Amino acid sequence: MRQILVLAGGLSHERDVSLRSGRRVADSLTHSGYEAYVRDVDPTLLGAIRSSRPEVIWPVLHGASGEDGALRDVLGALEIPYIGSRPASCRLTWDKPVAKALVGAAGISTPAGMALSHATFRELGAPALMESVIDSLGLPLAVKPARGGSSLGLTIVRSAAELPSAMVSAYAYGDITLIERFVEGTEVALSIIEDAQGHAQTLPAVEIVPDGGVYNYEARYTAGSTEFFTPARLSSSAADSAAAVSLTAYRTLGHQHLSRVDLIIDSDERPWFLEANVSPGMTETSLLPMAVEAAGRDASGVYGAIVERALSTT
Repeated sequence: MRQILVLAGGLSHERDVSLRSGRRVADSLTHSGYEAYVRDVDPTLLGAIRSSRPEVIWPVLHGASGEDGALRDVLGALEIPYIGSRPASCRLTWDKPVAKALVGAAGISTPAGMALSHATFRELGAPALMESVIDSLGLPLAVKPARGGSSLGLTIVRSAAELPSAMVSAYAYGDITLIERFVEGTEVALSIIEDAQGHAQTLPAVEIVPDGGVYNYEARYTAGSTEFFTPARLSSSAADSAAAVSLTAYRTLGHQHLSRVDLIIDSDERPWFLEANVSPGMTETSLLPMAVEAAGRDASGVYGAIVERALSTT
C-alpha cells in the first residue's frame, strides 16, 4: 500500500479546523486502500519524514503555516511528492489584494477595494482615513484581513459607525486589512479538482446561506448555523459563468491538484471574484467535500485520484 502522510494541525488560528480536515482526508484515503496517517507540524517533523520517507505528503494545513508557501518550499526540498499548489502560487493566493489584482487583470470582475496597513491607519489618522474610505467605496463594505482564511476577522459594515470596530477586528489577525465594496448577491463556492490525468474540473457550486447573513468563522464550522444548497440555485447560464470564472482564476493563480474559489453572483448573474484557497477545508461542514458528494462521487476515489496525480507529476 502507498504510504500517505497527512499534515494537519500547526499553530495557526485554524488549528482545530485543520486537525478535523486531516482526519477526514486520512480516513478517506484509508478507505481507498492507502496507508494514510496524520501528523502534526512540530520540531520533530522533518526528521520523521526523512526516516519514514512517505510516498506522498498531503498538507491539510490552514492559515499561514499551510498556505503562504513556506512549508511547501521545505517539502519540495525533501524531494517527496506533495499535494497542492506550488510555493509561488500559494504566495500569490495567500495575499488577497495580490490575488484580486491578478484575477482582475485576467478579465474577471472583483469588488473595488483598498489594502491598508496598520501603520498607515495610525499615521494618517483613523477618523479622516475611514471617512475617505467610505467616500471612495461607499457602503456597505466587507472588511477582512488581507491574509488569512476561514473568514476570521471578517465584518460586513453597513454604517460608518461600524467601521472602527471592524478595522480593529481585522487587524487582530494581521498588519494589513482589505476593505472592499460589498456586493449583494448569492454567495457560492466552486471547488476545482484534478483527475489522475491532470484535467482540472469544477464541482457543483455550493450556495451559502448563513443564518446571520454573514459567512464568518462560526457560520462555517458550527453545524446547523448555515444552510447550503448544492448545486447552487443558479440559472444554467449563471452556473456556467461561475464555473468558467473559477477555472480562469485557478489557472491564473497557478493552482494545482485542488483548490476553491469564492464568488458572489449579483442580480445580473455576474460573478465577482472574492478570494481563493489553496488548502480548502475538508471537515464535515466544508464546501469541497460537500461538492464532491453533490457530484455523485465518492470522496475516497476523488482523493485517491489526486494522490495519483501528485505521483505522476513528480
